[in-house]
Amino acid sequence: MPKTACIASLFALITYSAASPDLNIDKSYLDPSRGYVAPRQGPSSNWKGDKKPLKITNKCPDTLWPALLTQHGDGPDSGGFELGSGKSKTLWIGSTWQGRVWGRTNCTVDGESARCSTGDCFGQLECSFAGEVPATLAEFTLAGGISNAQTFYDISLVDGYNLPMAINYIPAANTTFIPPNLTNAACIATPGYLAAGALSGEDYSNSTYPIPWEPYESNDSARDWCPWSLLAYPPDKPGDGIYPYPDDDIKRPDFSPCLSQCAATGRDEDCCVGDYHDAEICKPGRYSSLMKTICPDAYSFAFDDQQSTFIVPSGGGWEVLFCPAGRSTTILRTLGQYMSEVAASGHLTDESLAAVSNLSYIEKRAEETAAAVGFARPALFWTLSAAVGSVFMVVL
Repeated sequence: MPKTACIASLFALITYSAASPDLNIDKSYLDPSRGYVAPRQGPSSNWKGDKKPLKITNKCPDTLWPALLTQHGDGPDSGGFELGSGKSKTLWIGSTWQGRVWGRTNCTVDGESARCSTGDCFGQLECSFAGEVPATLAEFTLAGGISNAQTFYDISLVDGYNLPMAINYIPAANTTFIPPNLTNAACIATPGYLAAGALSGEDYSNSTYPIPWEPYESNDSARDWCPWSLLAYPPDKPGDGIYPYPDDDIKRPDFSPCLSQCAATGRDEDCCVGDYHDAEICKPGRYSSLMKTICPDAYSFAFDDQQSTFIVPSGGGWEVLFCPAGRSTTILRTLGQYMSEVAASGHLTDESLAAVSNLSYIEKRAEETAAAVGFARPALFWTLSAAVGSVFMVVL
């Protein structure tokens, strides 16, 4: 990866605050004043034959250049495009499509070329290659699993993190109802975007099916979670050229793309390849552990699939949303048994539907599962020292 000088105006993301006061949310959909209308179940005649909608939405305060790569099946008619703040674009993909979506930032476009600070596609506006790291990815396999009748998807941070992202399911008329709090995942690890701490929320769902949230991270911890040595654009050194100790005393930019350990080193043991291509040998490192704390539903390293892959019956469409409102979700660790039920049978029993609409149950489960994995520390901050490679935990 080319080493680029720090850019002072690098995509400032703090202009928007996602704190959520009383939003007058009705029982079905979010207040349109939030700039988002939850996907409604639409008649299949609105869909293009066996094509499925793939909606890309930019809720960031600046222009993005979304990129798409098709790995299998019929892909969309675009591999990349400009998308202004607050804008959406709907593409159409084949029912067996496998591919990924990511966001590029700070692009300089000249005709068919585009040079971007993150997610760059070898200078192409229309991507025909995977993007340059670091980049938050939305990954899809629409026809997989049993009889190719299941869709697998995830938010992947295996290549690092550059932008907050959510994936929202768009049901078709002929698909079995799946509650949105089992399907609509989010990863928000950028300061200025975290809503007030809570165990659940209604963003991209509704009051009937609240989505379990990661409750403890703050905008301060979102600024400082990435290990200093993995910052793609670390701040300038002080005048004497020496970082103070600890290094987190230097204010980081609010847009601080973070390389994964694998992307930074390329070592077999960090990338789980070669002799380390074994789940019993290759274990999550520091980056993965920190990433899993702030984005529990995201894919953080090569063998993290069981804790980060969503499986639903095939047939619906998808929205990839950059800079979503709310907080990172904890769907898989909080309501994983119901996701397994959906994956195995394609639907939920009445008893299960009652459980995933029970706010008290959801919040109790969210708190219990957070405690079980050691995250129930509302004042936990990580101080990272690149000089000695140590992690110090300070509980205030």
